[in-house]
Amino acid sequence: MADVVIVGAGHGGAQAAIALRQNGFAGSIRVIGREPELPYERPPLSKEYLARDKSFERITIRPASFWADKAIEFSLGCEVVSVDPEAQTVTTDSGETLAYGSLVWATGGDPRRLTLDGHDLAGVHAVRTRADADRLMAELDAGARRAVVIGGGYIGLEAAAVLTKFGVHVTLLEALPRVLARVAGEALSAFYEAEHRAHGVDLRTNVAVAALEGADGKVTGVRLVDGEVLPAEIVIVGIGIIPATAPLIAAGAKGGNGIEVDDLCRTSLPNVYAIGDCAAHANSYADGATIRLESVQNANDQGTCVARAITGHPVPYKAVPWFWSNQYDLRLQTVGLSIGHDATVTRGDPATRSFSVIYLRHGRVIALDCVNAVKDYVQGKKLVETGASIAPEQLADTTVLLKEMA
Repeated sequence: MADVVIVGAGHGGAQAAIALRQNGFAGSIRVIGREPELPYERPPLSKEYLARDKSFERITIRPASFWADKAIEFSLGCEVVSVDPEAQTVTTDSGETLAYGSLVWATGGDPRRLTLDGHDLAGVHAVRTRADADRLMAELDAGARRAVVIGGGYIGLEAAAVLTKFGVHVTLLEALPRVLARVAGEALSAFYEAEHRAHGVDLRTNVAVAALEGADGKVTGVRLVDGEVLPAEIVIVGIGIIPATAPLIAAGAKGGNGIEVDDLCRTSLPNVYAIGDCAAHANSYADGATIRLESVQNANDQGTCVARAITGHPVPYKAVPWFWSNQYDLRLQTVGLSIGHDATVTRGDPATRSFSVIYLRHGRVIALDCVNAVKDYVQGKKLVETGASIAPEQLADTTVLLKEMA
């Protein structure tokens, strides 16, 4: 029995446990994690960790001593396979059944896999866990020098940028007409496409993969629908995630693409919360649409929201979304959500490699993508929070600081 059982030892689960103690919770806390490691940061896996710029110790969320000092217990290397909401118990794949007072579901998601021929060959990688990154690094160390990245989202682009650092020939394939098509406007997509090509990446859009080819169980190439075969010793698949919700859905929780939660992150099951990548919530910064947000910010802030609710100090979740990406010497910082934008303003000159794309909906600022433009990112947050209505020509004027427009 634990007063609070947290399923998932990623950002959200770790923050929920930390915030419970910060909010004075004195009961027992058990965190169940599928991986053998204590909580660690995920974003560096496709950035600094993969690039060998940060050791694993430097990306742990807290040292082991912290968790012990806070009396936060862990069950690692095991997975919850069923939930009984009436008995208020969870059962793990090892057969252990654990009772809970409150349950926090913070399982994140699993990488979406290819389903075409050759998808299970050795040398085909996702970048979701430390083990994923370590396997990829081992193949680089063994001499692999030709890689194909499937998917032009942030994971794919970040991995491509790191691989070029090691002298790997990288081909990046995106099925849609442009990279980052689901999360950014055309100006940002065009900028990053040009940057990657300038760094030697063979970046192709509007490309469909037919199959992966291999020999002796190891990938050797990627066959496109037009018949071309791209030689590959490594294939990285970055085509999104599938929220890890099956046991909770089977237990009767309402949801589809994620577990549906209210503004206190409560699910439809009593005493059960869901947070992070696997939680679908109505977001005011998405014009009220029900969405899943795959970001550290969302996981952390929802973890804090749940802790406050459990400790009797509920504060509805309404955090401003933010995100970042490192590629080459470019630091992208995003604030707000560009979902549903109907106009964009480019502030600054992309040719200088320091600029911002400002997104508007019905004349109001809803998001900014800032490339090597920290001031715009910091000052633009207020414009997003207030939904400021500012003339496009004024937003584009770099001689006026954004904070002067708030």
